Amino acid sequence: MPGFLVHPLSLLLMPLLLGSARGLHNASQRMFKIDYSQNCFLKDGQPFRYISGSIHYHRVPSFYWKDRLLKMKMAGLNAIQMYIPWNFHEPLPGQYQFSDDHDVEHFIQLAHEMGLLVILRPGPYICAEWDMGGLPAWLLEKECIVLRSSDPDYLAAVDKWLGVLLPKIKPLLYQNGGPIITVQVENEYGSYFTCDYDYLRFLQNRFRYHLGDEVLLFTTDGARETLLQCGTLQGLYATVDFGAGSNITAAFEIQRKTEPRGPLVNSEFYTGWLDHWGQPHSRVSTEAVTSSLYNMLALGANVNMYMFMGGTNFAYWNGANTPYAAQPTSYDYDAPLTEAGDLTEKYFAVRDIIRKFEKVPDGPIPPSTPKFAYGKVALKKLKTVGEALNILSPSGPTKSIYPLTFVQVKQYFGFVLYRTTLPKNCSDPTPLSAPINGVRDRAYVSVNGVPQGILERNQVFTVNITGEAGATLDVLVENMGRVNYGRYNNDFKGLISNLTLGCSILTDWLIFPLNAENAVRGHLGGWGGHGNSCHVEPEPHSSSNFTLPAFYVGNFSIPAGIPDLPQDTFIQFPGWTKGQVWINGFNLGRYWPARGPQMTLFVPQHILVTSAPNTVTVLELERAPCSSVDPALCTVEFVDKPVISTAVTYSHLPTWPDHV
Repeated sequence: MPGFLVHPLSLLLMPLLLGSARGLHNASQRMFKIDYSQNCFLKDGQPFRYISGSIHYHRVPSFYWKDRLLKMKMAGLNAIQMYIPWNFHEPLPGQYQFSDDHDVEHFIQLAHEMGLLVILRPGPYICAEWDMGGLPAWLLEKECIVLRSSDPDYLAAVDKWLGVLLPKIKPLLYQNGGPIITVQVENEYGSYFTCDYDYLRFLQNRFRYHLGDEVLLFTTDGARETLLQCGTLQGLYATVDFGAGSNITAAFEIQRKTEPRGPLVNSEFYTGWLDHWGQPHSRVSTEAVTSSLYNMLALGANVNMYMFMGGTNFAYWNGANTPYAAQPTSYDYDAPLTEAGDLTEKYFAVRDIIRKFEKVPDGPIPPSTPKFAYGKVALKKLKTVGEALNILSPSGPTKSIYPLTFVQVKQYFGFVLYRTTLPKNCSDPTPLSAPINGVRDRAYVSVNGVPQGILERNQVFTVNITGEAGATLDVLVENMGRVNYGRYNNDFKGLISNLTLGCSILTDWLIFPLNAENAVRGHLGGWGGHGNSCHVEPEPHSSSNFTLPAFYVGNFSIPAGIPDLPQDTFIQFPGWTKGQVWINGFNLGRYWPARGPQMTLFVPQHILVTSAPNTVTVLELERAPCSSVDPALCTVEFVDKPVISTAVTYSHLPTWPDHV
C-alpha cells in the first residue's frame, strides 16, 4: 500500500510545489522603487501610480475584513493603507496577541488575495485617534520617559517590539512575493516636540535590519515646511498629507522642497474628519472630496484616502485630543464606506472619479449589509459597582497614603475605584476638589452610597459633598481614552494628584483596579439576587441628577427559524446617560447620548447568536432611567439605522489645535 500511495500523493503535491517554485521565481523578479528621472514609482520596471484607501483592521471585526476589502477593490483602488497599533498587539510587556481580530498577517494576506497592494504604517507611533497613538500605556511605568525620542528605555521597548513585528512583515513585502510596496517610519513626526533625528535614524536602522535594503521607506507630515524639517530624514522618502479644499499646488510644492524629484504623494487625503464627544458629527461634502481627488489625480499624484473605511473604537480604544476632548466609539469619519461598511453617495462619486483615470473592476459591488431592528430589551439592575467589588477586584485593593495612578496599579484601561473615609463632619456642603486638574478623566463621587456629583478633567474641579466623619468616600475614576496627538500623549490616568476636602488633603486610600471584562464575561449569571428591581431609593442630600454607578442586564432572543438572522443592528439608550455596554461579553464601547453626537452603537452580527438568548450588560455611570414607578423605562432598543444628534458639513477641513 505505501508504494501505491506515493504516486498519487506526488501528483497532488506537484502543482503546489511547482506553484511555490514559480512564486519564488516571481518574487525574485518583483521590485518596487522610485524613478527619480520620471517622478514616479516603478513597479516591476513599469511606471506606477497608486490610488489607495485607509482601513484599520483593528477597528473592523475580522468577520468583515473580506467584505470591506472587496468593496474597496470594487471602488477602483489598487492599494490600501493600514496602521499597526503596538498596544493592540502587546497589551502587557512581552505578552503578544496575533490571532483572531489581531491577526494582522491574515489581514494583509486577504488584501493580497484581492489583488490590493499594501502601504504599511507600523509606527511605533500611529496617532489614528487611537488610545495613546498606539503606544502601550505600560511605557508610562517609567514616569519620566520621553516618548518618541532617544530615551534609552523607550528605545529598548521599541527595539524589542520591532524585533517581534517586523520579521512577521518581511515575507509579505512586495519583493518577497507579498503585497507591501512601501513602509512608513514613525508618523507625522514633524508635529512632535522632540525633533530627535537620532530617534529617526534608530528606527531607520532597525527597519533596514529587519526588512532589508530593498524596501521603500517613507515618512508622512503635514504640508508645512516646518513640519517636514523635523519629520524627514535622508534615506526616507518624504510625503505630505492634506484634505479637501486645500491648495493642492502649494501643498505639493512643500513636498518638492524636501523631495525635488520623485512621485507626488498625498499619504492622507481626508475624505471626512474625526469627531469628539459633545461636538457635532463632522462631515466633508462629497463635492469637495471628489473635486480635490480629481485635481490630484490629474497631476499624476499618488493618493491615499484617509479614511476609506473608518470602523469602530470598540471597548476602550478611542483616543483624545488636547485641550482634552475624547473621541467617541464610532470612527465613521464620514468615509466612503460607513462605520457599518455600507455604501454611500460618496463611495460611488469617488469611484466615478477614479474611473476617469484607471480601469475600475467589472462585476457586482457587494451590497450594504442588511440591518435588523430587534426592538426593546428590558434591563434589570444587578449590583452597584460598590456592591460588586469582590467580583470586579478579586485581588482586593492596594493601600496607599496618597492616590496612585492607573499605571501604578497596573490598570491600563477602564475604571479604578478610590476609597477613603471622611476625616471630619461635613454636615454642610463641603468642597471636594482636584485643585490642579488631577482627575483623569471623570470621577463619580459618592458618600456612604449616596451620589454626590462628578469631577471632570478640564471641566469640573470641585463638587460639594455631605457626610459624617468616618463615612466612606468612593471616587470611581474612568479613563476616557489617552491623548493620541501632540506632546501630551504621556497621558497618565486616575487621580494624578491629591484630592482636598475643604483645606485638607485626603489620605489613606484603598485603590481597587476593576476588571470589568472578566466580571462581565465570567459572572454573567453569578452576580447573585441583589437589586432585582430597577428602583433606586433617594438618599438624604442626594442629587436627583445622579444614580450610583451600577450594572444592568437583560436578554433577548433571535428566532433561529428566520433566514439570514442574525443581522447587524444598532443599540440606542433612551433615558440613559453615560456608560459602557457589552453584548454576550463583547465590549461594544462607550455610550454617551447626554453629550452626543453619537446616539447609537454599531452591533456587528457575528457577536449575536440564535442558539441561546443574547445578554446585554450595561454599566451606567451617571443616571439610569430605571425606577419601580415605570419599569418600562429601564430598556435599551435595537434599531436598524444609526442615529446622530447633530452634524456639521465642511467644504474645507477645520484645523485642530496643533494639527495640520
